[in-house]
Amino acid sequence: MESKNFTTKILVDQSPKEVFTAINNVRGWWSENIEGFTQTLNDEFIYHYKDVHVCKLKIVESVPDKKVVWLVLENQFNFTKDKNEWKGNEIVFEISVKDGKTQLEFTQIGLVPEYECYTVCQDAWSSYIQGSLKNLITTGKGNPNTKENDLNKELIEKWGLPNK
Repeated sequence: MESKNFTTKILVDQSPKEVFTAINNVRGWWSENIEGFTQTLNDEFIYHYKDVHVCKLKIVESVPDKKVVWLVLENQFNFTKDKNEWKGNEIVFEISVKDGKTQLEFTQIGLVPEYECYTVCQDAWSSYIQGSLKNLITTGKGNPNTKENDLNKELIEKWGLPNK
């Protein structure tokens, strides 16, 4: 049996450039709890949600108006046996034009049904992509997680971020 990576798509009236810009505005649709830079190739950033999830990502591919790929460098969940389930996964945003509209296809390569976090992560990504990111693209306002205190400050400091 072949494992299937998680994927979801949205279709919007906005241009590929507007979609690309929105994807890179990670604080505008995923979480205000992002440390680091999220705009250009080789940028690294840390996402954290309370004490539930912390991950460090790197932009490994960025083709304006077409594609963005993040590599998960580090990951820690507090609700799975394997705390590092996402480590090594790629999170891919592919932009194309379809029937006069802009299509965004989101895929997390490595997020498969065998993962303990699959159901929770699938639900979360569906909400972020089909809800928050789509809203950011279409209305200019997403629904990201709001800013919290640095509950994962120790991990954030341990993993570190490059200075620009």
